[in-house]
Amino acid sequence: MAGQKNEKREKKDKFFQRIYDTFDKYSRALLVQCDNISARQIHATRKELRQNDSLMLMGKNTVIKAALAKRIAKPDPEDSDYETRSKTWTPLDKMEPLGKLLKGNLGIIFTNRDLPDVKDIVDKHAREAPAKVGAVAQCDVFIKPGPTGLDPKQTGFFQNLQIPTKIVKTQIEIVSEKQIIWESEKVGSNEAALLQKLGINPFSYKLKVVHVFDNGNVYGPGVLDITPESIIESYKKVLHHVAAISMEANYPTLASAPHTILRSFKNLIAVTYETDYTFEQAEAAKNRAAAAPVAASGPAAEEAPVEEEPQEEPAEDIGAGDLFGGDDDDY
Repeated sequence: MAGQKNEKREKKDKFFQRIYDTFDKYSRALLVQCDNISARQIHATRKELRQNDSLMLMGKNTVIKAALAKRIAKPDPEDSDYETRSKTWTPLDKMEPLGKLLKGNLGIIFTNRDLPDVKDIVDKHAREAPAKVGAVAQCDVFIKPGPTGLDPKQTGFFQNLQIPTKIVKTQIEIVSEKQIIWESEKVGSNEAALLQKLGINPFSYKLKVVHVFDNGNVYGPGVLDITPESIIESYKKVLHHVAAISMEANYPTLASAPHTILRSFKNLIAVTYETDYTFEQAEAAKNRAAAAPVAASGPAAEEAPVEEEPQEEPAEDIGAGDLFGGDDDDY
């Protein structure tokens, strides 16, 4: 008995030391929820993460918190391992927020790689799951039109859910698409029974990212969906709003300057149509407009009454922000 206790104690100490050393090796982590996850999923995920220089740590939160607290705390001369720790200990305050996140059935994926790449690995190992009675739906579920393979005696399932059907070649066929489950609502017995008969597994279970830890900063899982393209689009939208406000307020800015200059150039071209004044760029623009292809006329166009061609009017003056030292109305 004593030998078994010593073996368990030694195993626990090794696990504790492994966690202790982990905090120095990695600066990023994903905290994932492990509800409804099979051991096979965890094993497959952990194996692929290991191949990508990442570590998935599953264990008791109390042990992990204790190892983290010890790693952060400065060695105390009264500690039994003071001599060993004092030689290698360095401050690691950035890891302190990690301990506050360890609540519930969570696992930690430590990594130094790009976090979106690690999330892709986690999402890859999802498993299909049937709709169980009383379970909260993860998403909306629709029944698609088409043959079901069920005999006419089982039309009751469809009638209870008000799904339109018809009998084609001795089997039930769904006429049109029908939603039978709504996201965040509980699954009913009729819906679960029908999906089971149709062989549909509408849900899936995987490790769900609930917190993102990056060098002492904590974020929500939404940051993993941010891409360079989405950032550029956000900047474009902001610049568009800045330019619009600047032009409306008649206050020139770097964002509005190109638009102001273009508007002023259009106004100058409009002046050349109404006066004898012209310039090289205006003539080039008018030549391009004259050379543009004319829409082909069809029968409908021939029957239409001939209307007098409207005289081109100057572009609408929205204000040039006093960029040229005066109002556009001075032209």
